Amino acid sequence: MTKINADRQLIALLRQNARMPVAEIARKLGISRSTAQSRLEKLERNGTIAGYVVKLSYDYLAGQIRAHLMVTVSPKLAPKVFRFLDDLIEVRTVHSVSGSFDMIVIVEAPSVAELDSVIDKIGALDGVERTMSSIILSTRIER
Repeated sequence: MTKINADRQLIALLRQNARMPVAEIARKLGISRSTAQSRLEKLERNGTIAGYVVKLSYDYLAGQIRAHLMVTVSPKLAPKVFRFLDDLIEVRTVHSVSGSFDMIVIVEAPSVAELDSVIDKIGALDGVERTMSSIILSTRIER
């Protein structure tokens, strides 16, 4: 197994469980614990692994309403729109995209009414020219 392949497999294991013990990582990769620890530290040092995050349970997520919000923005006001979106706790992710929209915003709220309110806030923002939303019904694959 090459170092690059081992690093990719190590990252895949951490995506499943970021709190996986190094001994378990080593066992799953078929390498020594010290080798696994060394590779993990190297990935942290070189910035490949920038941090560890909370993965929410399916029960919690089932209580949330999520949507993809396609947004077209005025190029001159795009930085202002990004700052506004960054301040909204309901915004999970913002992707810049090519095509007829400029970004895809993933929003999440505990109710349809609150989600609607967030979508309205984004649509009313100075610089937002057009939006189109789609409610996420289920997630089939998430890594």
